[in-house]
Amino acid sequence: MATMAQETVAVRETRTDREAEAPDRRASEIRRYELAAFLRHRREHITPEQVGLPRGRRRRTPGLRREEIAHLAAVGVTWYTWLEQARDIQVSVQVLDALARTLLLDASERAHLFNLAGAVDPAPGAHCPSVTEAQRILLEQLEPLPACISNSRYDILAYNRTYGLLMCDLDAVPPADRNCMVLCYTHPDWRAAIVEHEATMRLMAAKFRANMADHLGEPAWKMLLNRLMTESAEFREAWERHEVVGSRSKRKQFRNAHVGLLTLDHTDLWLGPHNGPRMVTYAPADRESRERLEKLQAIASQRSGA
Repeated sequence: MATMAQETVAVRETRTDREAEAPDRRASEIRRYELAAFLRHRREHITPEQVGLPRGRRRRTPGLRREEIAHLAAVGVTWYTWLEQARDIQVSVQVLDALARTLLLDASERAHLFNLAGAVDPAPGAHCPSVTEAQRILLEQLEPLPACISNSRYDILAYNRTYGLLMCDLDAVPPADRNCMVLCYTHPDWRAAIVEHEATMRLMAAKFRANMADHLGEPAWKMLLNRLMTESAEFREAWERHEVVGSRSKRKQFRNAHVGLLTLDHTDLWLGPHNGPRMVTYAPADRESRERLEKLQAIASQRSGA
């Protein structure tokens, strides 16, 4: 049996543990209330027209309703309501990403959202990619050949000026959106530039599924998949085919907005283990394409002031 002294020590230790945990609980509670207030403020300052919704006659609030945010972000209305009520619930990075896009947050606001939620933003634009200075120099030296450095998730980590104008004005695309999957399925200019667009979309979905098998538990992969499933019916259709790999032609054709049709040979130069980072290059398949790439390089250089 425990003695009176032992029971007294146990009580003191329990009280000490609770006192130590109190500041953490208080900080967590404050963070939840700050997150709730931030979400409400952003929701109330977004008009229906900004997100493509009709205003209607019976709208009492100047901004969006909770159910509209929940629908656009593909989350439950009750769950989102709890979030705005500062309930003690867990929020995944996929949901935070969806809310950031729905609420039209800029880079600073997005970082604030993840910070309040106590989460690390895995988006490619949130952190500086690990591309060496030597690799960037190599990209420049390859011009007029379009070239970029990409990872197995199709994030574009770095690119030269010719690649930056190959399928769209890539400099105008936010860093978090510089992903070939996202661009192929959602960006009008990128889509229009690919001659065999339907076949390319299906092949990319199949390769993405194969690559994702090694990254099923990683938040950045799940976040990208959730975004594609939410934003593109074409991707959902391709994903439901459960294709893993398809035949891949190394010869590509692009309808460039500045110089016309380009016929290019695609090559992957692996920078690490297979299915890791790689340098993607496009060499001209004929003299006409070579001349047009040189024109494209001149346009890109003029734009950059080089």
